Amino acid sequence: MTTLKLTKPTKDSGSKSRAPARRTDPAKRLRVAPPTKPVVTPETAKQQKPVESVKNNEKPSQRNHRHDGKPHQPLTPDSRAPAQRPLQRGEFKRDEFKRNPSKNLAESRDTPRRGGKARDGFEPGDFNRDRATNPMFSPKPQASSPELPRLSKLMAERGLCSRREADEWIFNGWVKVNGQVIDVLGTRVATDVRIEISREAQKHLAEIVTIILHKPVGYVSGQAEDGYEPAVVLIHPDNQWLEDPSRKPFKRGHLKNLAPAGRLDIDSTGLLVLTQDGRVAKQLIGENSTVEKEYLVRVEGELSDKGLNMLNSGLSLDGVQLKPAKVSWQNEDQLRFVLREGRKRQIRRMCELVGLKVVGLKRVRIGSVTLGKLPLGQWRYLMPGERF
Repeated sequence: MTTLKLTKPTKDSGSKSRAPARRTDPAKRLRVAPPTKPVVTPETAKQQKPVESVKNNEKPSQRNHRHDGKPHQPLTPDSRAPAQRPLQRGEFKRDEFKRNPSKNLAESRDTPRRGGKARDGFEPGDFNRDRATNPMFSPKPQASSPELPRLSKLMAERGLCSRREADEWIFNGWVKVNGQVIDVLGTRVATDVRIEISREAQKHLAEIVTIILHKPVGYVSGQAEDGYEPAVVLIHPDNQWLEDPSRKPFKRGHLKNLAPAGRLDIDSTGLLVLTQDGRVAKQLIGENSTVEKEYLVRVEGELSDKGLNMLNSGLSLDGVQLKPAKVSWQNEDQLRFVLREGRKRQIRRMCELVGLKVVGLKRVRIGSVTLGKLPLGQWRYLMPGERF
């Protein structure tokens, strides 16, 4: 094994390198001797100024080592408290809120500006609680005859918009009744009044959309349930039908308040309507809706003429008599149903009552709007001239 011995560079060597700087050991530092006190002689004592007399046997003031160089004041019981700093926002002096029986509470501290109690010296203000004269309160709806219908309900009955949209238009001041703007919700009017809507309301109607979707199996109509996704997740630009006759571009705003107008079971396919228009929803699923819905149903089993008559005349489900239906054979194993109502799993339960099992169900028409050539899983906009 070879050992290398490193030599330290000397001052005479030509190398410019030098040893690294190190801190000196405190024990080896050179200490400076403390200054010696001058020797006072009788001659020097005469030259010094006499010391001023100290009152009350107090020690003369001494200078401290603070940066400002001010003389140190003698300590007193009051001066032993810590130095007080300026109060910050939200802080109070110590003992500020302690009761002082010698003074009036209202004078010993500030009166609260908002809220408080009379025992603390608070004087309540003269707040105007009259809704008729105080502008801070919104005006109450004007009382009217209870037998008259509300304006929003009358607008929905005339098919101008839904009741929710009518309340929004009235609140925005977009509705006129006999030439007068009505902006108070709950106003009741006569049934023969003339109702006008502004351009803003008409523009709002032009922006809302209705979508026709060819729903595949495995999607629910409304909200997600049992791990199945809602059909509205299929509404995005990639799924828009390339041959959409409306030629309307997709906007993200078209998804706002987009809801299904009617339901279609998880195991069913076909035409599903999703709309932002309350008028369309009321027409399709309202209590007085009479819009026809056509289905093609593939079944297994035997159906007699008596069973076919029972399907047409109307059966009872859950103790409720169903409306008459139009049921006929489409081909050897497929039936054609035309209904004017849509109860939960209605067609499947009707077929079970006559000894049939449904193996496939597809909705092909709602009113005058048909599914047509719309591919499975794709959607299109409702045309301006189409009506259910």
